[in-house]
Amino acid sequence: MVRTAVAFSPGHISGYFMKVAGESPATTGSLGAGIVIEEGVVASASAAETIEVVVGRRDTEGAVLSEASGSPPVEYALERLDVSARVETRCSLPIGAGFGLSAAALLASITAVDALFDLGMDRRGIAALAHEAEVVHSTGLGDVAACQGGGIVCRTTPGPGGEIRRFYPEEAIWAVSFGPLPTPEVIGSQAQIERIAAAFPEGCPSDLPEFFRLSRAFAGRSGLVPPEVGAVLAACDAAGVRASMTMLGRGAFATGDGAEEVFSRFAPPIPLHIAREGFRLLEVRA
Repeated sequence: MVRTAVAFSPGHISGYFMKVAGESPATTGSLGAGIVIEEGVVASASAAETIEVVVGRRDTEGAVLSEASGSPPVEYALERLDVSARVETRCSLPIGAGFGLSAAALLASITAVDALFDLGMDRRGIAALAHEAEVVHSTGLGDVAACQGGGIVCRTTPGPGGEIRRFYPEEAIWAVSFGPLPTPEVIGSQAQIERIAAAFPEGCPSDLPEFFRLSRAFAGRSGLVPPEVGAVLAACDAAGVRASMTMLGRGAFATGDGAEEVFSRFAPPIPLHIAREGFRLLEVRA
């Protein structure tokens, strides 16, 4: 049997954010708040002659929904570590749709590779490399920082080593997705970044209702909400359901009585769970 290391990282839904541009990837990131979700990415790594990454999505029953070869951010991380491995990532949520799966794939993959090759990396080093890969490839700014732990997250300084506050509500979360919203097109546009900065709320939420209030206000002012998401949010408003847009994705997330029913009018509702902890090694199989 081929020696294989398996690791997991939760995903992350950003409710609101503001880019902070630094002089390097390490000092570039974002401020903001979001929800770390237990529905994330599992990565399996085994030694290979060359770097190979397979990105798979399966439903909750394990049936394959899609499979693709290659992931520039994960390949970048392996090159930085100077190792050759075959990495397979697996998730159930839609990819590129605002669930932080790029960051989750990086954290899980690096954690698995670290264990496989006994590299001796600590959590800070794993997060730093994952964050660097995200920034270099414009796939995210704050998801790595958030996925170091669980809960509702408020990031008040940029980067994985920044100040992060967390609290852990018990409420269920629901989501709907209409597909991807290309992150590089948003965080790479100076005009859009300026609109986002103007919409950014000050302070951290003290509870889940305040988090949704701040997120919803940000979504409305940011100019990011596409028409199909706007229709969902309007229906939630009419039903008294707390909801906002998944940043960055063509979708919405909500909590409370009525959330599932309202979402079901537009697309199949996705049940989500607030994570209690961050990325971690699951096992090493000889």
